[in-house]
Amino acid sequence: MTDITIYHNPACGTSRNTLALIRNSGVEPTVILYLEMPPSRDELKKLIADMGISARALLRKNTEPYEQLGLAEDRFNDDELLNAMLAHPILINRPVVVTPLGTRLCRPSEAVLDILPDPQQGAFTKEDGEKVIDEHGNRMSH
Repeated sequence: MTDITIYHNPACGTSRNTLALIRNSGVEPTVILYLEMPPSRDELKKLIADMGISARALLRKNTEPYEQLGLAEDRFNDDELLNAMLAHPILINRPVVVTPLGTRLCRPSEAVLDILPDPQQGAFTKEDGEKVIDEHGNRMSH
């Protein structure tokens, strides 16, 4: 069984679609509800390093803490941004998926297809009605 972890927010459509695409590959991932069980500082640093992005690139901007803390300003170093994400997990953009093929922030949700080891097993349509996978398990081009 392929070992996959998703840092998931069930209130987020992109996160729900990503989870459904993982399940459509025949895998039941480890689901971490990161708003309830945030990653440790070391885990968060590792996720960011494994994605090859900056701490700032993982920040979710359209949230209240982002505005309140003035995080749009360029005066924060990575450690300070990590502190903000750990204090306010809603600032961690989602979903982050970890598979044997890599770690990725899956926005849009189809980005997960690039790191899923197992093929899609059937058709998949996102919640908004966009068809992503055809009945043969192949990614549809748009």
